[in-house]
Amino acid sequence: MGHYAKVQNNIVTRTIVAEAKFFENFVDTSPGQWIKTSYNILGGVYYDPETKQPAEDQSIIKYDEGRQRKNYAGVNYIYDKSLDAFIPPRPFDSWILNENTCLWEPPIARPDDDNDYRWDEEIVNWVKIAETDQS
Repeated sequence: MGHYAKVQNNIVTRTIVAEAKFFENFVDTSPGQWIKTSYNILGGVYYDPETKQPAEDQSIIKYDEGRQRKNYAGVNYIYDKSLDAFIPPRPFDSWILNENTCLWEPPIARPDDDNDYRWDEEIVNWVKIAETDQS
């Protein structure tokens, strides 16, 4: 079984699980095209479905076109034909697309400490979450 995304005007409108043979006889009169995707891929890294950790052997990606598309396609994801990749919706206007992973990244790295942070788009920076804010 594989995962497929229906793409219309570069936007994913739905996903299904099907055998490749399904599309040999499937009649779809709605606009758009079906493009293979992979459920276990994120940022161009293949994750082992059992352990949920990056697979030790990443060469598995090159044997499946769906795995080569950087990210699993979700509804409202963008399909970028030039990158042949699925890109999630942009979380904030200031975030920048990493074309290697096809994921959005903040313009300022999240602080690397034990505190919790949230992104504040108004000040374009991370804000430490106080314990009273977490309830």
